[in-house]
Amino acid sequence: MVRTKVMQCLFAYYQDGDKTVHQSRKDLLKSFSDTYNLYGMLLSLMDELSTYAGEQISEAENRAKATHRVYTANRHFAESRLSKQVFSNHALRHLMDNSHLSWDAGMSVMSTLMKQLQEKDYYRSFMQLSAPTYEDEKGLWKKIYSDLLPDNEALVEALEEMEISLDQANWSTDLNVVLSYVVKTIKRFSEESGAEQELLQMFDSEDELHFGEQLLEEAINRKQDLMDKVNAHLKNWDMERIAYMDQIILQVALTEIYVFPEIAAEVSMNEYIELTKEYSGDKSYLFVNGILEEILRSEKCYKLAK
Repeated sequence: MVRTKVMQCLFAYYQDGDKTVHQSRKDLLKSFSDTYNLYGMLLSLMDELSTYAGEQISEAENRAKATHRVYTANRHFAESRLSKQVFSNHALRHLMDNSHLSWDAGMSVMSTLMKQLQEKDYYRSFMQLSAPTYEDEKGLWKKIYSDLLPDNEALVEALEEMEISLDQANWSTDLNVVLSYVVKTIKRFSEESGAEQELLQMFDSEDELHFGEQLLEEAINRKQDLMDKVNAHLKNWDMERIAYMDQIILQVALTEIYVFPEIAAEVSMNEYIELTKEYSGDKSYLFVNGILEEILRSEKCYKLAK
């Protein structure tokens, strides 16, 4: 996530010709904060969706009462113990209150998500249980966050609307990565922890934050030297023909390799090849991999496997 954020901020830095390195560092910190806010919002979606299901049950009960029909509600999902535990979580409440976060601008998505969920076999199987356990609930929610929500168009549209109303950024872009963080969080939950259950932290350590700040600053300061190295290894190409995002990725990758020798060059290369697959063209990763290998081989930064 840190490398992705650095790439995004570097891209924005070059798009805005008036931005300073100091401003870009501030943007990077806000980007980290925005992503953590998305983590809180997605975690709180658990309670929002369960609450919506409960409201639907209440409406159905009122209709049945008015028409003198018998209606037996299945409250397994609406009264999920895990959802209630998440809602009461002290750390989550602190984050939501301090960052002024709410689903108010995106509540319309609940109806769509609930309809989609009701079509899922794992939801139907859960609702057919006579008395779901806490572990059954965890299993259901892990499936929801790993199957229903990734790349969900309705959710992406809602997040885009909320980005504007809540002054956040990159929520729809970061969705799938942050959903994986929520799944990790659910796995850690225990019923005994109650409202004191620990959530994931924004950074694994302060070193991770400092790494991101230094990586961004050094990438900006070293641009000309790094691009000269890339240019020297282009074969029958010129710099103007390289996709802009590929240039950004090469710049950050080489910065990491040269400035952070404690990170194995192979590790850095693999990280940026994966980022290229995600953020650039279909075949870009082959080009980026080839350029990095040429530069590192020529400068003997590490031994390439034969």
